[in-house]
Amino acid sequence: MKIRIPPASLACAWLLLAAPALAQESPAAPAPASSDAARDALAKREGEGDQSALLKQTLTAVDKQYSLIRRQQFQFNYDLNYSYIGQEKIITDLSAGNITLFDIENTSSHTITNTFSADYGLLDNLTGNVTLPVLSKYAESRGKSGVSNSLGDLGLGLRWQPLAAQRDRPNLTATASVRLPSGRSPFKVVAGSGQATGSGVTGFNAGLNVNRIVDPVALFGSVNVGASLPAKHLWQVNGTRVLTKVEPGASVGFGLGFAYALSYGISTTISFQESISAGSTLTFSDGKSAKTTMQTSGMLNLGLGYRVSPKTTVNLSVGIGLTADSPNLSVGLSLPLAF
Repeated sequence: MKIRIPPASLACAWLLLAAPALAQESPAAPAPASSDAARDALAKREGEGDQSALLKQTLTAVDKQYSLIRRQQFQFNYDLNYSYIGQEKIITDLSAGNITLFDIENTSSHTITNTFSADYGLLDNLTGNVTLPVLSKYAESRGKSGVSNSLGDLGLGLRWQPLAAQRDRPNLTATASVRLPSGRSPFKVVAGSGQATGSGVTGFNAGLNVNRIVDPVALFGSVNVGASLPAKHLWQVNGTRVLTKVEPGASVGFGLGFAYALSYGISTTISFQESISAGSTLTFSDGKSAKTTMQTSGMLNLGLGYRVSPKTTVNLSVGIGLTADSPNLSVGLSLPLAF
């Protein structure tokens, strides 16, 4: 049985399949001022995947899951993302009396991420997913800089559509994923020897995505929660202290937006994403510990999709950071791969 769908509806349908996946990296919040060693230890976690996995899940889950691939079918995708993080850190020095001297240090980080992903239809309403990122990262601060080229954290995921998609009601998709610490851990990097390309811990994420097509607009949103296992048996020297254990805090995030079909071949998307992560606990070899502050990351995403062929849509996206814990700029390109 064949069902004929008007062009506007088709445009919105592939529009959702083509919404931009925006991987972002969020700098870790500084540790309490009373512990310089804790601050230095956590600084090495900037952009190492905790936030990026969560924020990528928000829109990637929304844009690809509503029409799951058929059983025993493969689908491949390539994502190219560039992100920039710039910070100004105030360095203080207490001298005699009540005089406080301070200096401002500028730091910047540029990251190019190539992500290859493969989907496989386990059932008509259940899809398995594998993602493998390859990172090139350059960071620079006063008197030092470093470059790293390495694999990122391997991701394994499932997407489940409990109800068949119908145009007269919202479509739901449940997601679950595991992030394996295959990249270079920030807790094992020796100062001055390069940049970390992974989170250093195993992470878990679960979410629920919903969309509704109202011709010629498609509305979508998602919520998710994340948690990570602690990083144990560490021995990272930071000044006069040695970091031995890190317990990352839990996180929660949400995203919402809409997609609009300008024509049969051009579509646009506007969305907002936010994630909130609890502080992490750092433990040192002397038995003392320090806890970082809560992080809040928000991004405004603008996307453009161009339909090259009936089965191929190229997407370009731009993300603008809205909070101090977000990348200043994120630019992404998504391209389906056919074999």
